[in-house]
Amino acid sequence: MQKYGGTSVGNIERIRAVARRCLATQRQGHDVVVIVSAMSGETNRLLALAKQLSELPSERELDVIVSTGEQVSVGLVALAIHAEGGEAVSLLGHQVRILTDSAFSRARIKEIDARAIGSALKDGKIAVIAGFQGVDESGNITTLGRGGSDTSGVAIAAALKADVCEIYTDVDGVYTADPNVVPNARKVSRISYEEMLELASLGAKVLQIRSVEFGMKFGVPIHVRSSFNDNEGTWVVPEEKAMESVMVSGVTATRDESKITLHGISDQAGIQAMVFRPLAAAGIVVDVIVQAYVQNGRTNLTFTLPAADLARARDLLIKQCGHLCTPDQIKAETNLSKVSVVGVGMRSHAGVALKMFEILARENIGVQLISTSEIKISCVIDEKYAELAVRALHDGFDLDKG
Repeated sequence: MQKYGGTSVGNIERIRAVARRCLATQRQGHDVVVIVSAMSGETNRLLALAKQLSELPSERELDVIVSTGEQVSVGLVALAIHAEGGEAVSLLGHQVRILTDSAFSRARIKEIDARAIGSALKDGKIAVIAGFQGVDESGNITTLGRGGSDTSGVAIAAALKADVCEIYTDVDGVYTADPNVVPNARKVSRISYEEMLELASLGAKVLQIRSVEFGMKFGVPIHVRSSFNDNEGTWVVPEEKAMESVMVSGVTATRDESKITLHGISDQAGIQAMVFRPLAAAGIVVDVIVQAYVQNGRTNLTFTLPAADLARARDLLIKQCGHLCTPDQIKAETNLSKVSVVGVGMRSHAGVALKMFEILARENIGVQLISTSEIKISCVIDEKYAELAVRALHDGFDLDKG
């Protein structure tokens, strides 16, 4: 199983290179299934066309529009394979029958019928499948959200019981930090599903989080590598004993975070459900939540959320939680970032949190909120310090040394 991102098929010459790589793999004796994204920039172009006609376009029609990007790509890749002397057949989501729910623009895969793929392979052809898309029970075209081709690739690999799902992209693996921020960031040879899940959810853009979830659930080894060279990339695999010896595996930061605090609200039972119910109904994802008792049965409730959802969330709270607090009690703050360190080694190493706080303190970076899991520590800080914090933590935990 091979998956190629938008930059890997960004022009005709790159498409030819993908075709040659697919054929080289087939000639080594492997059955080859290829998942392809839209050409780089194409999805944004299609979305922009739709936005010229409607400020709030129908999500169903958007899925019809943006899914054409992958339709073009798979046809071109199949033609390129033909031109190189091979045999290939392109398949769209409804032809494979990647069955999803009906949540347009963010659908989730329910089932994959791999018979059409099996028929292509039996005939000695390379199956070239459109990523990012599926079809619901009513036959509507659906898409899986940004980065959904990764999810398509790993899910189809699971359905076929493939030996590996190779994710080809414009970087040659997973790094200890963003190399654009930390020049001495080091490529990791192997990383656990759990660590990759945390990194993906915390802003690392190498893999979409749902693709890692599929890999972990079905035991599909994922190999992240560059489509522009033959270097070994990063293997995402079940946790191994050697991984525990590494205290921290990576540092990452999410930008464009915001924070809402409800000051002095009643500390009655169920208050949290009352506050978060309208936000959940509106599809607003909250992250770090902190509650602090004040006095006389009053409490402060603080949570973070994407800056893009801040205005909508505040309006919902004012309209639907007016019996709990006045608009003056709802304070919002923007220009925040969440910087995190991740590593399965945290389970067996004491003092990771202390070291993180000491490193940030040496740089005079104030911490507003803290969130932890078994293998992650996150601190919410001013966004202007995000890159400084990532570099300082990367150096402080000696992540360049391996």
